[in-house]
Order: sequence, then structure tokens, then C-alpha cells
Amino acid sequence: MSTKATPSSSSSSSQRSAGSSAYNIIDSHLHVWANEIESKQYKYEDGQTPPESLKNNANVLSLITKMKESNVDGALIVQPINHKYDHSYVLEEAMKKYPNKFKGMLLHDPLLSSKDAVIRLEELALQGFVGVRYNPYLWPLLEENNNIDGAITSSSSKNNMLMSTPNGSGLAVYKRCGELNMPVGIMCFKGLDLHINDIRSLLESSSKTMMILDHFSFTSLSTTNDVFQQLLQLGKDYPNQLIIKISALFRLGDRNGYPYTRLQKERFEPLLEVFGSDRLMFGSDFPFVLEQQESYSGTIDLISNVWLKDYPETVKTAIMGGTAERLFGKWG
Repeated sequence: MSTKATPSSSSSSSQRSAGSSAYNIIDSHLHVWANEIESKQYKYEDGQTPPESLKNNANVLSLITKMKESNVDGALIVQPINHKYDHSYVLEEAMKKYPNKFKGMLLHDPLLSSKDAVIRLEELALQGFVGVRYNPYLWPLLEENNNIDGAITSSSSKNNMLMSTPNGSGLAVYKRCGELNMPVGIMCFKGLDLHINDIRSLLESSSKTMMILDHFSFTSLSTTNDVFQQLLQLGKDYPNQLIIKISALFRLGDRNGYPYTRLQKERFEPLLEVFGSDRLMFGSDFPFVLEQQESYSGTIDLISNVWLKDYPETVKTAIMGGTAERLFGKWG
């Protein structure tokens, strides 16, 4: 059960140095992909070549360098769209070579049948993947009132089949993830309000499955407060199932930029109050954060030593690594 946090003037705001604390700093949201040389072996998905500015800055060795500089102990790699459903780069170059540093979250293929999708999930789980990502925009396009698997459906995401469609692979994998203790992360890139009913249906389908919403569930400062209130209500309605990533701060519409004071006051602090620190977890969104003012180390320092400076150490411990290790197992 979540515990609400209250500020504490006695907590330390000093920079955490390597080996100075009993807790691990875990980056719960980042991506890696092959650089130009590695891509001769690990091909990019057609049409998903990385942007030129990041093409050679997002491979595993580049990430390890950034992690060492910032005293980050481990990371959850979310399978990148650049390699789509080919998980070999994350598996071979990260998870197998650096098992104490990296865990992986696989990308679900919604075009598979329910049976094949569950088989694929189990295969990748046996290879070490610890979670599943749902990108709702990869689900097939859906005409209004189209008949899917014998059921009339409509799409709350406007033109994509629902993740929770009865008899669909999304629902089957979501339920199996509960049995396998594998959290499911969802990217609501176009806004939480487009997926709120779909998300509720998934939550209702399996009380054993932990759901993670990426990047504040994209309840940016440019969205209405009503949408943010929907997210807070989800936290109240599903206190044992729902986790929020405090990640990709630069994507959340704070026009004043770093140090994102509005985002802290209007989004982070209400989330902490409702969800508690044991249902929030830090993520950088590497490599995209490299192009932002704060860069990689600045993001870690901002959350840990600015946003959380007046909270008890237990709050910092949970958000900066404890929640991730509770969900995905210990690193190192």
C-alpha cells in the first residue's frame, strides 16, 4: 500500500556519490540502439532509422559511460522502435554482456494471435526480459463498428483497435503478465484521455498485473486539468496496480524549461501525494534527454537533489530506485 510523503527539513540534499548510500539508483526508462557500425549486424526496422543527431550516441557503451558519470547503478531498457520486435540487440549487447546493469522490457506485437503472443512473451521472459511495453499506436487501425473476433468494438484511441479488445492478444498477454509477475508499461503518447477507458478495462481484467504509465502518462501542462484529475483518480481507484514513471520531463510542456518548476508543483507533487513514493519511479528517457539543457546527469540531480531535497530519504530511495527494484527485482 502506498504511503503519502511529507516534506522533511532534516533530509539530506547532498549529491549521492558512488557507494555512499545503501540504495541503488535505477533508471527505469531509457532506450538503446545499434550505432552505424553495429547496425550492420543489428538491423534497423524499415522506416525507423534513428535521428542523425543521436544515431551514434545511443548504443550500449555510450549509455554505460553516462551511467558511470552519473553514479547510476542499473537501468531498465525499453525495447526501442528502431529495432521494433527484434530484441536481439538489447538481449545480446546489454542484458547478456552486463547482467548486473541491465534488465529489459520487451515490445508487444499486437499483430500476433493471442496464442502466438503469449508464446512469444514466455520465450522472451525465459531469456530474461522482465516487463512488457504496450504502444497503443501499433495496434491495427480500426474502422468504426468493425467486427473484431466476433465483437463490435469502438476505439477510444480514435483509430486504433483497443488494447483490451476481447479475445485479442493485448488482453491475453496482459493477463499472462500477471501470472508471470511481469509489469506492463503503456505509452499514451497522444494523451491519457484517448486511452482512459481502455486502461481501465485492462486494470479490471487482471488485478495481479502491475501497470506502468510512462512519462506522467503524458498529462502535460498543456492538457486540461480534468485529464490530470483522471490520472489522480486512477491512482485512487487502483492503489495496488498502477505505477507512474517520473520521466522525460522535457516532454511535459513546461515552457519555462529546466528546472521545470511548474511541472514539479502542478504535476509531480500532486502525484506524490496521491500515489506515494512507492508507486513513482525515476526515468531519464535516454538518449533523447541528451539533446535537452539538463542532459543525463542533470535530470538525475534535478529529481534527486532539487525536487526531493525536502523529503525524507525513504521517499528519495523509492523514487530513485526502490520502486523499480520492487517491480523488476534487484540489480547487481
